Amino acid sequence: MTQIAHLVIRGARLICPVTKRDEIADVVVERGVITRVGKGAGEAARGPEDSRVVEASGKILGPGFVDAHAHFREPGFESKEDIESGLRAAARGGYVAVAAMPNTSPVNDTAAITKLMVERARSVGGPKLLPIGAITKGQKGETLAEMTLMRDAGAVGFSDDGRCVVSSGLMRRAFEYAKTIDVPLIQHAEDHSLTVGAEMHEGAIATRLGLRGWPRVAEDIIVARDLLLASYTGGTYHLAHASTHGSVALLREAKSRGLRVTAEVTPHHLLLTHEAVLSFNTLAKVNPPLREQEDVDALRAALADGTIDMIATDHAPHGAPEKSCTFTQAAFGIVGLESAFALIRRLEKEGVLTFMRIFESLSTAPSKLLGVIPPALKEGARANFALIDPARVHRIERGASKSVNTPFFGQEVEGRVEMTVADGAIVWELT
Repeated sequence: MTQIAHLVIRGARLICPVTKRDEIADVVVERGVITRVGKGAGEAARGPEDSRVVEASGKILGPGFVDAHAHFREPGFESKEDIESGLRAAARGGYVAVAAMPNTSPVNDTAAITKLMVERARSVGGPKLLPIGAITKGQKGETLAEMTLMRDAGAVGFSDDGRCVVSSGLMRRAFEYAKTIDVPLIQHAEDHSLTVGAEMHEGAIATRLGLRGWPRVAEDIIVARDLLLASYTGGTYHLAHASTHGSVALLREAKSRGLRVTAEVTPHHLLLTHEAVLSFNTLAKVNPPLREQEDVDALRAALADGTIDMIATDHAPHGAPEKSCTFTQAAFGIVGLESAFALIRRLEKEGVLTFMRIFESLSTAPSKLLGVIPPALKEGARANFALIDPARVHRIERGASKSVNTPFFGQEVEGRVEMTVADGAIVWELT
């Protein structure tokens, strides 16, 4: 990590959803703050002799990414990932802040665990860690956790991710509680009574492989119920990893009524179908499961038109033993922090998303959800940005994360983060 005394980025394509700028420009950073932005700003800036100048013609400079959904496994499962390795992976992917889900061991359901995570992240440096506290104690779905104490310790939202809050009565109380402290509830939408023993999407591929299917309706039922509860209580609702065309329809209708609802989608749900599981590919085993092409098409359209607000990685590291086994025994999850931009770049090349929409969904929208100031390329803002070569070809390989469980491993992709600046410091630079 390198503190910035004086840095000039020259001639980059500057894309910023906050200021609505998309132009060739220079950016000058002094002591961690953006002091000049515009054409020729770098030529006019006079810094000390040790000034750093980066010629960035043909590259994109955009706001640093913010991930609303990742798993860093610390405390409890550090062999898969820990906060230090997770933040290093985030930096390599262009992220300046990451929200870490609470399904650790012990579960992040107390202020003590929240503080431990915040202090650990501060000690290792790099991108900012934003803890997500558990909605219920132990994520057991029985008793509400102490949200206020966790919020005061640094939690920015609450979720039982990995488990759904199935009880309608408890979810209602959670909405009412969260509303008093102005934080969002983030729901893993899954009616567990419909997914007992399920291993992949319920469809033709599951039948062919002889695997128990996971129906779309297990997600849709919970989303419909939660939207009714959000309307009734006036609470703020966020749908984690949307995966079905039914959820998209429900979200679109809810937003038309002005409900305080947002949603995220992962790169793998935008790019893959259940066909990725053929040959019992454990790297494609994920929760919620990969669906069918009609779901992918609906998710893409919803992200493009804003019905789905943001892209989240659901970075879920697992070691080789959890994936190098039978499909039934394999753990659910895919890593994604280091590859997210390059994978989403495919949708830009296909004409599904513009670069402006990509940066909005990777940075501005998740910042607003989590209550942090959206990274912006404007004078006076703290430097939080990513410098990207959109044409640089590379393969998805082992990086900073301790785990490599992704069905995209070894694939050739286009678009590489070359520098990440978080809170005024260079936290990653490609050499």
